[in-house]
Amino acid sequence: MAYLLQKSMVAKVVGASLFMLLAACSSDQRYKRQVNGNDEYLKAPALHALNSPSGMILPVQTGDYEVLPVSANGAVGKGLDVRPPAQPLALLDGSRSQYTGDTAVIQLENNAQARELWPRIVSVIQSKGYTIATRQDASQTLNTDWVQWSRADEDVQYRGRYQVSLGTKGYQTSLTVKSLGLEQQGQPVTAPAIVQRYTVMMLNSVAEGLEKLNDEQANKLASGQTADLSVISGADDSGLPLLVVRSSYSVVWQHLPAALGKIGMKVKDTSRPLGTISITYEAPSSGTWEQLGAKDPDLVDGDYKLQVGDLGNRSTLQFTDPKGHTLTQSKNDALVAVFQAAFGQSSLH
Repeated sequence: MAYLLQKSMVAKVVGASLFMLLAACSSDQRYKRQVNGNDEYLKAPALHALNSPSGMILPVQTGDYEVLPVSANGAVGKGLDVRPPAQPLALLDGSRSQYTGDTAVIQLENNAQARELWPRIVSVIQSKGYTIATRQDASQTLNTDWVQWSRADEDVQYRGRYQVSLGTKGYQTSLTVKSLGLEQQGQPVTAPAIVQRYTVMMLNSVAEGLEKLNDEQANKLASGQTADLSVISGADDSGLPLLVVRSSYSVVWQHLPAALGKIGMKVKDTSRPLGTISITYEAPSSGTWEQLGAKDPDLVDGDYKLQVGDLGNRSTLQFTDPKGHTLTQSKNDALVAVFQAAFGQSSLH
């Protein structure tokens, strides 16, 4: 009986210890930032002068293979944060992104859609619960109050303040987020990598909200009767032929995969922010064209590139053939009826 009681007590002690260990591990997030592997290399002995036996003649010393001493000032081993630098995401159609200093930027074409961005930006920031401290709609600039961040890979969370602005220069519109301060437990944080991580996090959060609004608007248009996917022939600024679709970029992008599939174009790769689509074309049977009610455009089989352009309430489609040439005017004109029929059938499903 005493043995059983002693065994039960031991089990309880082991169980309690295991629970405390698991609880401690669950709150310690350092493993998410640490290198996963052996760090015994940190215990390697330091370099020292070569001691040779008396009378031994050593080769002539050269600097070709000399290992110079290096003083390590940063974190090493388990203390090293191995998370990659945060990067702004080009989530918006036709956009490019970059980070410089303490500022993250998304650049877009200065079109009708971009000129209507500011009210949407303000709406997104408010919907995410970020308090706006000051706001100037005339200059399209606002400053947030402290934004409290919550990341699963941090033991102690950070908070930051940001300036969000929208500016236009020439053909470019820039959505900019600048860090106005970052803190952890009330102490200012100036480490460049950490400032970058949370400034980019703010920009990506706003861009994600804008992308969601665009998708919701596109879905409403696609589900209603207001989506116009009529196609005409046109040309770009340099005179090269292209197709013009009388609908927004979001709506056209939503219907393109189905439309391309109906005319024998298999999508291999896409980039919605850049508006690029890689396609492999294999001419379908004559029955396909009869079903569409369009004539065979007589394209050669092979790999094509499709560039989708955003003109606000219009979109453009420009094809590059397997030899890297823009389609001729006659081929482009032949695709007008083809895409008109393909869009018409894809919008019914």
